[in-house]
This record gives sequence, structure tokens and C-alpha cells, in this order.
Amino acid sequence: MLFHIRDPTSPTMTSPDTALELNKAWLSLIMQGTHGEIYLIDNKAQRIIQANRAATRNLQHTAVALKKIKLDHIFQFNTDSLSSNISNIFSAYGTTFSCQCIRRDHSTYPARLSIFKSPSNVPGQVIVICNDLTASLESAHALSASESRFRAIVSNTPGLVYQCLLAPDGAVSFPYLSAGCQPLLGITGRQLRAHPALFEQHILEEDRADYRATMAESAATLKNWNWEGRIHIEKWNDIKWINLRATPRIIAKQGIQWEGVMTNITQSKHEALEIKQSRAQLAELSAHIEHVKELERTHIAREVHDDLGGNLTAIKMALALLIRRLPANEAALIEKAQYVDSLADRSIESIHRIAADLRPSILDIGIVAALEWHTREFAKQSGISCRFHSTREDIDLAPESAAALFRVFQETLTNIGKHARASAVHIKLTLNRHCVSLIVTDDGCGIAAADQLKPKSFGIRGMVERAHALGGEFLIDALPQGGSRAKIKIPLSVSQQNTP
Repeated sequence: MLFHIRDPTSPTMTSPDTALELNKAWLSLIMQGTHGEIYLIDNKAQRIIQANRAATRNLQHTAVALKKIKLDHIFQFNTDSLSSNISNIFSAYGTTFSCQCIRRDHSTYPARLSIFKSPSNVPGQVIVICNDLTASLESAHALSASESRFRAIVSNTPGLVYQCLLAPDGAVSFPYLSAGCQPLLGITGRQLRAHPALFEQHILEEDRADYRATMAESAATLKNWNWEGRIHIEKWNDIKWINLRATPRIIAKQGIQWEGVMTNITQSKHEALEIKQSRAQLAELSAHIEHVKELERTHIAREVHDDLGGNLTAIKMALALLIRRLPANEAALIEKAQYVDSLADRSIESIHRIAADLRPSILDIGIVAALEWHTREFAKQSGISCRFHSTREDIDLAPESAAALFRVFQETLTNIGKHARASAVHIKLTLNRHCVSLIVTDDGCGIAAADQLKPKSFGIRGMVERAHALGGEFLIDALPQGGSRAKIKIPLSVSQQNTP
């Protein structure tokens, strides 16, 4: 605030009249050059002597019009003790008051007035600096609303909402902890803020290394921190699984701070474990069922081959003897006997085919021979060109693994014959160190991902289950150039892996 100004280039003080003129000039420059409202007021007359552009713009009056308006028509004060005498307010030099400023259109806006003695030293004249509080009050209201929303979100968020700060020296602190701290960790937020090391002490020892590693990785890359681990609540003698998710940001001179949520995932972990155990049991049951089915197929195949085949062979021998003993002039009887003989031949062929479908006896020779034989049979029956290649002439597989691989191969070729509209199929059998893999590729119309998920796609599901029951996998996908590829992998036993 300017009370007296002298010319800095003059060695002597200016006269009082000259100083007053300089003060008025400087006051005018300051009033018009600032963005805030500034008024020169005659407190005795309760009138505005001069107002800057910001004041006229905010009040919607011209400078001439403002000089004709009384102060109580522009400023409304909430201070009841002074409202009866507004001149008391404008006499309180160095004091700040809150008020409402009235515009020309009768709308109002909140303001804060600061009262100063005029540098002109004219009795009753004061300088008033007026600051419009609309923006700051709106910001405060928005901040309050934001804080209210934050508190509402936090109070309804399951788990613990927190801030974690990692200082440059490696110290960890928790600037903010919601009320969910005690239900989750068994300690209050105040206790954890006072002793941040308590959190890591709650983590099971075998999970701490992973906790520190994921924290360090998030700090180094500034990627989201996602960690799952177990904590021990000594107070309740309880072990919980918790999930920690947080987003990091750098705070200057303080370190890296994460904002996130910790939640109790114990129930979901137990449910996941139960599902995993159920799937394992289901896989064991499926494997057992497949084993029983293979045994039953083998039994039926032998019964059909040995019993029915033997009986039909005996019938054929008896018919041959009967035909030889029939009189030459009994043409009708001879024809009937020959017809029965041809029926016996067809029945024997059917028995061989059924027995081979139930369990190919060629499996006893080896999986390579069995797959190669079935490839030739499929090509013969379907008319599709098939090429089989194996990296080994013979592969020693356990009977269950060989049967499963053969059944999956059968089903794969059957699906190609039914749906693929292929003209060529390539089969490759490979023995690796730990597994045997079979890849079947065709040049047909391919298979869409949605087709594999159809409710009645039992063929594909059956192949997947057969492979999973033995610890292997079955995958089928469409090729970019057209056609499809099915891949079956069956792991070898430890003894088979050690076999050269």
C-alpha cells in the first residue's frame, strides 16, 4: 500500500502537494492494473469515489453509476453487530470482513473485503480490496463433495483401502488406512501407521520373499502391484489369503506411493482348491472309467472273436462237408447251402471288424503299427489321401497310454471324415524326451472356435478328457491357410523317459 512516494531520481524529498499527486497517480495505476476489485470509498458520504474495471465488470455498473449508489446497496454484511452502522465496518482499518456483493441484476456473489486507510490522508476516505470468493467456495464445495464420495466408496468397499509409501531409504509407511484395517489384519489403522513393520510381520515367512519381489518390481516399472499371499492373525489364530492391488506414482522427495485395496480372498482360494481337487477326482474317475471300458472292450472282442468266430468257422466247415455230400441233382439245396456259406463268410468278416473296432489286436504289436494300420484303413474307407510318418519304428507305451492315444486318433480321423471335407491328411508321430506327440493335419474347411464349445461336442470333450486323464493335452485349431490341426501329447512314465 502506498502512503508516500518520492521520485527516486531526486536527491531531496518532494513537496506534500507533489507527493499527493504522485500517490493519486500510482493509486490509479494500481487500481486499473489489478484483476481484483479495488474501491476508493468516502465513508462519511457512504459513496464510492472510484472503482477499477474489475469492480465495474463484476457489479455490472458503470463507474459513473457506482458513484451514485449507496454502499449498503452494493455490500451486504452478515455481521449483525455492525450491520446497523456500515460506516463502522469501513472505519476498521486492516480488518477483513465477509459479505455478499449485489450486482445490477440483483444477483449476489460471496466476497471478502479488506479495509485500508487511503494514502491521500483525506479524512473518511478508505481503500477497499474485494476478492470474489465464488471460485474458491465452489472449489471447496467440490472438494467436500469429492471427499464425501470417497468416504462413501471406502465405507462400502470390502477390505482395506490404503496408501503405502516407499521412501528412498527403503522405509515403508502407510499414510492412509481405512476402517477395514482391523477386520482384515486384526490391528487398528493407528497401530499400523505407528508401526508399519507389523504388516510384513503378519505375512507368512514363506510368502514374504514374493511380497518384497512384487513390490520392488512395481516400484521399478511403475506398473500396478498385484500380489496374493497368506497372513497370520495371531489374535485370532487364523491364516487368511489376501489380495493386494495398488497403483504406484512418484511423489517428489518422498518416494513411491501406492493407492489400492487389500481384500480377503480366503473363501475364493478354498473354493478354487476344492474345484481343483474335484477336477482331479473327476480326472481319476474318468481315467478309471476309460480303463474299465478298455478292459471290457478287450473282453468282448475276445469273446466275439474266439466264441462267435469259432462257432461260425465250425458252421462253415460243416456246410462245406454238407455241400460235398448233397446229390448233384439237388440244385436248389446246393444253392441254399452255398448262400448260407456266404452268410457265414460275411459274418466272420463282421466279427473281425467288430473285434478290431473294440480293440485292434495290432495294438499288441505296438502303437506305431496300430496307428499306421488305422491310417491305411481310414484311407481305404474314406477315399482321402493319408500320409503317416513316425520318428521311431517302435515306441514303448504303457497299455493305457497306447489305448488312449489310439482312441483319440480314431476319433480325430472320424471327425475329419464327417466334417472336414478334406482331400489329404498328414499324420506325424514324434517321440520326445518326456512325451509322445501325435499331430494330425488336414486341408479341409477347418474348425471354428465356437464349434469346439457347442453343448453336444462330446467327441472333442471325450478326446480332451482322455488326454487329461493321463496328464496330457489335446488341442485342435484352424490353420491360417485352411484346414485344421489336432495335437495330442501323452507324457511318458519315468521309466520310459530313461529308456534310450
